[in-house]
Amino acid sequence: MATALLSVCDKTGIVEFAKELKSLGYDIISSGGTAKKLKENSIECKEISDVTGFPEMLDGRVKTLNPKIHGGILARRDIPKHMEELKKLGINTIDIVAVNLYPFEETAKKIAKPADKNISQDIIENIDIGGVTLIRAAAKNYKDVLIVCSPADYSVIIDNLKNKTVNNDLRLKLAGTAFRHTAYYDALISNYLSYEDFPSQQAIPLKKLASLRYGENPHQRAALYSFGNEENSCAAISAKQLHGKELSYNNYLDLEASWRLVHEFDNPACAIIKHNNPCGCAEGTDVKDAYLKALACDPVSAFGGILAFNMVVDKAVAEEIAKLFVECVIAPDYCQDALDVLMTKKNIRILRQPNKYVKKPSTEYRMMADGMLVQDRDEQLLNETKTITKREPTKEERESLEFAWKICKHVKSNAIILVRGKQTVGVGAGQMSRIDSLNIAIKKMKEAKFEIDENKYPLVLASDAFFPFPDVVEGAAKENVTAIIQPGGSIRDNLSIDLANEKNIAMIFTSMRHFKH
Repeated sequence: MATALLSVCDKTGIVEFAKELKSLGYDIISSGGTAKKLKENSIECKEISDVTGFPEMLDGRVKTLNPKIHGGILARRDIPKHMEELKKLGINTIDIVAVNLYPFEETAKKIAKPADKNISQDIIENIDIGGVTLIRAAAKNYKDVLIVCSPADYSVIIDNLKNKTVNNDLRLKLAGTAFRHTAYYDALISNYLSYEDFPSQQAIPLKKLASLRYGENPHQRAALYSFGNEENSCAAISAKQLHGKELSYNNYLDLEASWRLVHEFDNPACAIIKHNNPCGCAEGTDVKDAYLKALACDPVSAFGGILAFNMVVDKAVAEEIAKLFVECVIAPDYCQDALDVLMTKKNIRILRQPNKYVKKPSTEYRMMADGMLVQDRDEQLLNETKTITKREPTKEERESLEFAWKICKHVKSNAIILVRGKQTVGVGAGQMSRIDSLNIAIKKMKEAKFEIDENKYPLVLASDAFFPFPDVVEGAAKENVTAIIQPGGSIRDNLSIDLANEKNIAMIFTSMRHFKH
């Protein structure tokens, strides 16, 4: 008679699954809580300890780790010697293994990884040993054993058993699923227990959140995954979509960029992102003021862009947003009358992420052909600033320079940012030459229309790269830039410093650069 071993932590659907197996003539062996659940529902089963002749021990840490269990799973039915050994030892074959694991992921979400390395015993006790061993054994012998580790697959197993359609494709698919399941589980554990920054081997736990229509282009397939253990995530991918079309691969990239940028600021702020670069960003007296100032920088590029706000979106700004075609809006929350306005736009994606983006030490991965680059995420802003020209920046200039530097950090290299007050007036991004980026920023500034007091708010410039030549300072001086912030560090710094002094431009070195490729 065929035998199924059922030992599950998540008991969703297990009673119905067991009843179906019974109706198909399967003997059931089970353990602990699963056996109790089945018996409570009048489903006959043998306890693991009845099969092994050995009681559970060490508070349940050891129950299935026994040759009478694993012999029945691992024996190859096509090798007579294996079958003879089982018969000699009085071991029955096990044909179906249904196992899911202790809830390590859920426990780790509740218990943050301790900085002092004092790992909670609750974490340790939720590291499954026997369950993982059962899954791996059954998956290894998939040609003879059906392995199921998700309640979602119970109906698939039953349908195929009833229709006698269990074949190698199904068995192989279930085995692959099983090994992915244990790999994900082990990756969660290894990352939680590891305090090494760049270990010699690395496992990355990824959980699929959604299939996407396509990738960067329609001919590319795509999906969205999250890292495990992210409880109360403050990331853009965890935002709740309230309205609009399905989000695309490119939408997610731009949402991430906009959400991280807008949280550089404490005052009401708006960031407008296009192709992963800000085409406008500003702080304001309220969200409407911030939005209008950000939009003024480059209203042409803002068309079809992504808007991010760091404060609640109200009706006043929603009415302004509705005048422009935008792909997505992301904010901590929305007034109901603001949602009523925005939802009149059929296709706009509206997202709510109540958790403020918090900078914390984390790792960033970037795929390459046959490999991956890994680095610390760039969450710092600057080191000690140092004025290296004769003239110190004024209070107004310094505030604008600090604002410009925050923007510069989020712009693709080479980056040149022009700012008045706390409002971008020109952005040059992603060019091979700093001068090209400067010329683009100047062109954008001259094309835009700003309602800003140029006497009160001097024009300042930020660059993500140092200046090996004085060309940027020369070009900036022609546009009446009065102050510059840049990393410094070129062996020819003196050329730019001398010209800045000659033009009465204040210049600050940050001693920290923000290349963004």
